[in-house]
Amino acid sequence: MRIKLVILLFLLNLVRFIESDDTTNRGLSWYESLPAVAMDYKVHIDAGKEDCFYQYVASGATFYVSMQVIRGGDGMAGFAVKHPSGQIVHPYQWQANSDYTDGQSTGGYYSVCIDNQFSRFAGKLVNLYITVVKYDDWERFTKEIEDLNLNMQNFTQVVQTVESNLNVMSQYQANSRAREARDYALIKDNNSYVGTWSIVQIFVIVVTTTVQVYFVRKLFDIKSSGYSRSRI
Repeated sequence: MRIKLVILLFLLNLVRFIESDDTTNRGLSWYESLPAVAMDYKVHIDAGKEDCFYQYVASGATFYVSMQVIRGGDGMAGFAVKHPSGQIVHPYQWQANSDYTDGQSTGGYYSVCIDNQFSRFAGKLVNLYITVVKYDDWERFTKEIEDLNLNMQNFTQVVQTVESNLNVMSQYQANSRAREARDYALIKDNNSYVGTWSIVQIFVIVVTTTVQVYFVRKLFDIKSSGYSRSRI
């Protein structure tokens, strides 16, 4: 069984490599021909700015994108997705996290925009996770393997199911990493806040104690009058 798995993966990678060369010659990026692509970014959005990112999605593929604000300001940002046809399929919403899924894309470049225009002074650190999965490619790979006289249809279906489950798991893991990064940033900011104010309070206590000791000593400080009376 393990030998069959190695042979299958080798053949799939060989087919992908040949197809990637063909798509490169046609002017497409090498990764755009892969059955599944997952990208995880951390981007900084300046105060009062908006940044847009573009992702190519093949026709019939499943497109998924999620946004999570890690740190900065009120912890929220605007998030919108525009369809290749120009239609805004996910309108702007000021949220800490949001996502969008297109289960059957018509193909083209999707526009993913993160808006921080409502925040005039604070920049935002945002985690952006994008996946593009073409489930139909597994059937095409199955036919190509059958042409090579390899009867692994049942095994290929298992691999397809595993691929689908791995993609869902990757999405959950990306969301967990984003929440972990957000919590770590919050803990770090709180630690800095507590440490700073502790130093300030210690300084105030030391200064206050010094001033009090000084004035108490002044109360008991007796000055000599410069002369003394003789006894009779």
